[in-house]
Amino acid sequence: MESSRRLFLQIPFALAAIPAMAAKARRPRDADLVEATIDDLARRIAARRLTAEALTRGYLERITRLDSSGPTLRSVIEINPEALDLARSLDRELGQRGPRGPLHGIPILLKDNIDTRDRMATTAGSLALVGAKPAADAPLVRRLRDAGVVVLGKTNLSEWANFRSSHSTSGWSSRGGLTRNPYALDRNPSGSSSGSAVAVAASLAAAAVGTETDGSIVSPSSVNGLVGIKPTVGLIRRRGIIPISQSQDTAGPMARTVRDAALLLQVMADPDPDDPDSIARVAGPVPDYTSGLDALGLRGARLGVVRNSWGFDQDRVIGSALEVLRSQGAVLVDPIEIPHRDEIGRAEDVILHFEFKAGIADYLSHLGSTTPHRSLRDLIEFNERHRATVMPHFGQETFLAAEAKGPLTDPAYLKAREEARRLSRTEGIDAVMDRHQLDALVAPTGGPAWLTDLIHGDRPTGSSSSFAAVSGYPSVTVPGGFFSGLPSGISFFGRANSEAVLLRLAYAFEQVTRHRRPPRYAATAGEK
Repeated sequence: MESSRRLFLQIPFALAAIPAMAAKARRPRDADLVEATIDDLARRIAARRLTAEALTRGYLERITRLDSSGPTLRSVIEINPEALDLARSLDRELGQRGPRGPLHGIPILLKDNIDTRDRMATTAGSLALVGAKPAADAPLVRRLRDAGVVVLGKTNLSEWANFRSSHSTSGWSSRGGLTRNPYALDRNPSGSSSGSAVAVAASLAAAAVGTETDGSIVSPSSVNGLVGIKPTVGLIRRRGIIPISQSQDTAGPMARTVRDAALLLQVMADPDPDDPDSIARVAGPVPDYTSGLDALGLRGARLGVVRNSWGFDQDRVIGSALEVLRSQGAVLVDPIEIPHRDEIGRAEDVILHFEFKAGIADYLSHLGSTTPHRSLRDLIEFNERHRATVMPHFGQETFLAAEAKGPLTDPAYLKAREEARRLSRTEGIDAVMDRHQLDALVAPTGGPAWLTDLIHGDRPTGSSSSFAAVSGYPSVTVPGGFFSGLPSGISFFGRANSEAVLLRLAYAFEQVTRHRRPPRYAATAGEK
């Protein structure tokens, strides 16, 4: 009885601490938010110098000022109407029971192809899915909520994650319009995780979640000066993500620092034993991805320099990066060529078309009566009926090519899948790393951002993403330098389940180079 009484008496004092905490914590200024790390924000929240509510309001004000107006970045497709309520609830919980962990009260944005069971939509940027309601949060969202994250909103993306047309303009969706690159507003933000990258680059949230099938995390991270992690397929549960490919799809963190990305990955990592396409192998608990971050982590590392993925004007950035790697004690095996690149690409193309047709039908079937669409054919017909608003700039030839494919029992699909795995894994990354006894491979992530062109579509200048994408292996991109004021990234990639190794290498590179710079919202590249 006495212990119950003591508990009862303590409750009013705990509740009374909340207004005092709110009074002590001042409203964040722009200087408090721009480039603020998750650790920075968490320390201020723990010290009662900042509340989750004030932090959320600060980011919402920046979204209004920079995304909806001003440079009009259009990176955020929807604000979570429950964000402030969630933040207030987490503030009360902090006062009563302390923080759940390092992400307690931290506002994070999600790409608009990740299911949330709340008042927000999940549409992949398409008007076809407006009104559709997922039955549950994606498992990765549930893990973020359980960690104390404030789900701030959804980000714009290349419509259908850039799988509607081969002539598309990255960053454009019929629901969200055109996302703009904050480093040069006439340049493309890349995709398909365009809004996630731009929002984080512009400090509209502490970090964001993107998704990748081939390049959709690492490429926009690269051209927006970010760290992006494309994990081993299956390390993060894929249920509740609008699919393209069961062989290659994954979500991943996008952040301004390696440590922030690692903190997010730590929470999101949760391999699904029932995922038949997962190659993530975790014996016991998920590794601590932050504990191995070491500023001296490049010493003695054997890195293979992949040169058969370079495009225009990447020599300048990669040349400087290689000098840094050498100076930090890395042993470079240069050059390395991963064989079968063209054959891998052809097999990938077949796989994606088959798997998208099957995967999207399965996803739509779980939306029930909240959408009339049940198949890819239904989506194609919707697009034709609404051509003026859905297809004003480019068509849907990728949809049509996928619709022409058969089931996943088709011999053409099975052959392509076997070939892709063998060429990209056994005879590709694994063979090269074994032969040269490598810890990882390194390459330019891609070239700088290209001019946005709604008539002719994207004009990217090289990419190294496909090796890790088709194999399902992990890749980490980190800011690698600038070209005419435009960021360009360096990728570390390697064997399945080597995220901890890649993060250690990326962190060491980041700590010595410090290439990350906030955008200035220039009208064009090179503008002073």
